[in-house]
Amino acid sequence: MLVTGSDILVPARAGKYGVASFNTNNMEITQAIIHTAEKLRSPVMVQMSEGAIKYGGQDLANIVRDLATRASVPVALHLDHGSSYESALNAIRMGFTSIMIDASHHSFEGNVRETRRVVEAAHAMGISVESELGRLGGIEEHIVVDEKDAFLTDPEEAVQFIEQTGTDYLAIAIGTSHGAFKGKGRPYIDHARIEKIASMTGIPLVAHGSSGVPADIIARFRAAGGEIGEAAGIADEDLQKATQHGIAKVNVDTDLRLASTVGIREALAANAKEFDPRKIFGPAREVMSQVIEHKMRVLGSVGKA
Repeated sequence: MLVTGSDILVPARAGKYGVASFNTNNMEITQAIIHTAEKLRSPVMVQMSEGAIKYGGQDLANIVRDLATRASVPVALHLDHGSSYESALNAIRMGFTSIMIDASHHSFEGNVRETRRVVEAAHAMGISVESELGRLGGIEEHIVVDEKDAFLTDPEEAVQFIEQTGTDYLAIAIGTSHGAFKGKGRPYIDHARIEKIASMTGIPLVAHGSSGVPADIIARFRAAGGEIGEAAGIADEDLQKATQHGIAKVNVDTDLRLASTVGIREALAANAKEFDPRKIFGPAREVMSQVIEHKMRVLGSVGKA
């Protein structure tokens, strides 16, 4: 069933489990996400970035909406990192049920102003809103933040921001970062900061840049001819702990990109004569489904639908 983000995330915050929000760029990714959610009886959010909208447009949004409407579990269609009021309005017109406005690059006052505009427009249509306070490092499509420009979310500011904007859920900077390269070794997650912000606010909190970058997927990627540096992701234990303290939405993109590429590379390596797209993209969908299932089990959303 197609629902709003709040319909999914408010129960998650109350129940102390996390719901994964997976980025999609095509039919196979969308099928892997929603079919796995149905198999595990898990709520899920499917998100499209502005890059995905440019790539797949209304056609891709319609695929997500159709699969979500027919699904037996709650599914939200979410705009990931909307960069402007105009982008948010476009997503609303396209049928999204959850909107993110990322004005975190503005001053606090500017962030409040832009977020409030989107909240007013979205709420008038019965759509929920995510916003961001603090800045994550790393690279994700049009978002490039140097480490020196990243900063963690201030709890006092979070309270003020929520009160002044009416945002439904808030993405906070806690040490995660976008992309496959989150530092050397195990990335540091500021759990004390999560706890404090959660204790001072009542809305669901969001962790961006939360791909695990599984070692087995990286090994298979390299074995199939892929080249990648010393990739590092967020530990399962850190995500599990974060959901106990208020993180209700966990964004995942890199893991599915890697899994999809592994499936494609392995299929082509196994048969150099293969040119049937079903036998190339089908294996990619299966590898993604395995990664999605693991993430849902880690976050504790299995059986919550």
